[in-house]
Formats: sequence, structure tokens, C-alpha cells
Amino acid sequence: MRMNKTPSDPELESQSPWYHEGLRFECTQCGNCCTGDPGVVWVTDEEIANIARHMGKTMGEVRLFHTRLYGQRVSLKEFANGDCTFFDSQTRGCTIYPVRPAQCRTWPFWNSNLESPGTWEEVKKICPGTGHGDFISLDEIQRRAAEVEM
Repeated sequence: MRMNKTPSDPELESQSPWYHEGLRFECTQCGNCCTGDPGVVWVTDEEIANIARHMGKTMGEVRLFHTRLYGQRVSLKEFANGDCTFFDSQTRGCTIYPVRPAQCRTWPFWNSNLESPGTWEEVKKICPGTGHGDFISLDEIQRRAAEVEM
């Protein structure tokens, strides 16, 4: 006789990620993820094209003024203080929010942030939307995490 496993089955739960019941997140557009320590925001040619259309600029202009080569990949530029090139410090918002790169769209659901409950707690310290707002299902979390490797 075949036995079906239910979500309350301890064997099944031990194979599931710690966030298997989902997590809460709602972007507050605080800008904290767009500022701070220097880093990289990877962009693809398609994303650069979308940004250029959104801004009414050519891809060449966007590449020249807003991106940099980092190793073998392209990243958005940052200001000297670590702010993203598209961060508006007056409004504390993203000037390209509707077409922001996948790395930005999938925050905070990066594999590096989902490693453990402890890493998620660290994210909560800098991101006020983490742990609040909309319920995000396991399937959606995994879809977002698979979109970028962070």
C-alpha cells in the first residue's frame, strides 16, 4: 500500500527549506537596498534596453553613464557614497523602479539571504519590509531565488 506524505510528516519537513511555510515581504521603497556599502547590481543587455526605453535614452547612453564592467560582467554604477546610479536621494526612491534589474526585483529572495533563519534575520535589520506585508509562498520564493544567483 502506498502512503501519501502530508506536510506534517517529519521526514518531508526535514527535506524542505526552513522557509517552507512561506515568508512575508512588502517593499516599503525605503531605499536601503539601493544605498550603503559598495557592491554590484548585475544587468543584462535586455535590462539595459528596458532602462534605456524607460528613460528615453539610447542603450549607448545608459551603458556609458550608468554601467561599468566588473570582471566579465556589467554592473550598474554607484556614486562615491555607495548609492545606486538610479537612486534619487531626495525621494529615497528608484528612478527606474518599473524596469529595475532582476537583482533588484527579486530582493530579498536571494539564495544568500535564504541560507538560514539567521541570515534572514540579518536582512530584517536593514530592510523594513522583510517579515511584514504580503505572504510569499514557497513556490514564489523559489522562483525569485532562481532568477538570479546571489
